[in-house]
Amino acid sequence: MCRATIYDARNNFSALVKLAEGGEPVELTRHDKPVAVIISWKDYEEVKKPKKNFIEKLMELRAKYADVFEDPTFNGLEIPKDGYPDEEYNRKIAKMWEEE
Repeated sequence: MCRATIYDARNNFSALVKLAEGGEPVELTRHDKPVAVIISWKDYEEVKKPKKNFIEKLMELRAKYADVFEDPTFNGLEIPKDGYPDEEYNRKIAKMWEEE
């Protein structure tokens, strides 16, 4: 990312806009603190797009992988048995809490 002061941006605005058009954002600073960014129209359009919420993303994934979910042999993903604590582990944790 290119960085320029407001003063420099005023004097070199055309050059900074060309950089932004080329895909490089230009950070504008005042007293070494960022205050604005010049970006291309394409990048602005991407930022401006509304974000999908969780349900919309989930429905999109279900549609994308519908053939997998509709397969009668698909029983879900296997969860490794050693990935979760067993009863012995739970007893140890409960005992630690009782000792405090």
